[in-house]
Amino acid sequence: MALAACAVAGHVIGRLLPRPPLDACLDPGRRVPIVASAPLLAASVIAASLHSASDELHRTAVRPWWPWRLAHLLGLTAVAAAPLPTAVLGDALSYGPPTMIRNTLGCTGVTAAAAVLLGARLSRLPAFGYVGAVYLASGGARGRGVTVWAWPMQQAAWAAALAAFAVGGALHAACGSLPNGPRASTDGISGTRCRDVRLRRAVGAGRRHPGRGA
Repeated sequence: MALAACAVAGHVIGRLLPRPPLDACLDPGRRVPIVASAPLLAASVIAASLHSASDELHRTAVRPWWPWRLAHLLGLTAVAAAPLPTAVLGDALSYGPPTMIRNTLGCTGVTAAAAVLLGARLSRLPAFGYVGAVYLASGGARGRGVTVWAWPMQQAAWAAALAAFAVGGALHAACGSLPNGPRASTDGISGTRCRDVRLRRAVGAGRRHPGRGA
């Protein structure tokens, strides 16, 4: 439901955002703000689900968790990529559904990689900063490299977006999200203290009752 709402919210926000400095003939339907904002909202929703409350259990489990993490990310990406193209139906060659799907994949990949490095809570910030900077700076950019660093605003720049999704998905599947927050930072300390207390009690009991250990 939340991912489906991103299509509506992205359409509304895209209409409110100022148009980037693009030639009017390249974006006659004012679709660039929509294909830039809607995938970011979808990636933010996906980022909220990348948090793991039992990271220690995942790392010490008998069976590897990377297939579950990969399936989780791929499933949510597919759910997000299904309704979002409906916001830009029409000419597929002018920032249409293919561009929306590509940006969804790229933004999700950047968010997944950021979750590994920064944690799930902050994972949406790099994607917002990057796409926002490209949105404002890539209007008059030209050259071969523009399809690499400015792929969110280009009509045919699948290589960089797919690479971002592949790298981010692989990192998240292999490593998982970085634990963050007060609870994650104190769980290890509290567990160590509990083990120390139990050890001290066992040593004290052995000193008071030396015959029990025999």
